Amino acid sequence: MKRRRDPEPPIDEDDGALFRAAIGPVRELPPAPAPPQAPRPRPTTRMAERDDAEARSEFRQLLDGPLLQAGDAMQYRRDDVPARVLRRLGRGEYSAQEELDLHHSDAAQATALLRLFLRDAIDAGVGCVRIVHGKGLNSSPDAPILKNLVDRLLRQRADVIAFHSAPPAQGSTGAVLVLLQPRKR
Repeated sequence: MKRRRDPEPPIDEDDGALFRAAIGPVRELPPAPAPPQAPRPRPTTRMAERDDAEARSEFRQLLDGPLLQAGDAMQYRRDDVPARVLRRLGRGEYSAQEELDLHHSDAAQATALLRLFLRDAIDAGVGCVRIVHGKGLNSSPDAPILKNLVDRLLRQRADVIAFHSAPPAQGSTGAVLVLLQPRKR
């Protein structure tokens, strides 16, 4: 027995009709969720960035500022400290209770020693200390390294209220007298 074939549909010249006839009935897929979007960039804090840039610039100027030479006197006082206190410190009217000698130290050793010394002095309630940094005669020809390092570190510390090069009898421009903030109890 021969099978009877279904009659073939008439050939339509339309490609879309030919395609639909070839694949038969179709069902529509449910709509797919939208792909995740890239996260939006965080808002920038332009004022904070500007303030940070200004602070960094001021700090660089402090570090890159004029270097002290061997015979230059070091002096500094916070704004709330009277000028007469700085003059008295320069004349040696405050007695140093502790002393740190940085001779023969390199910059890294001197930094660590100075920080430790100041912390210990403040913890002990010391009000005035002497730091001997030398005049830098064996230092670089540009400027005395330890003298400039001590100057920068002391200016950055909140617990240092004033400092001045020592009078001639106490080391002159090779030493500095430092007044420390009293520890709050």
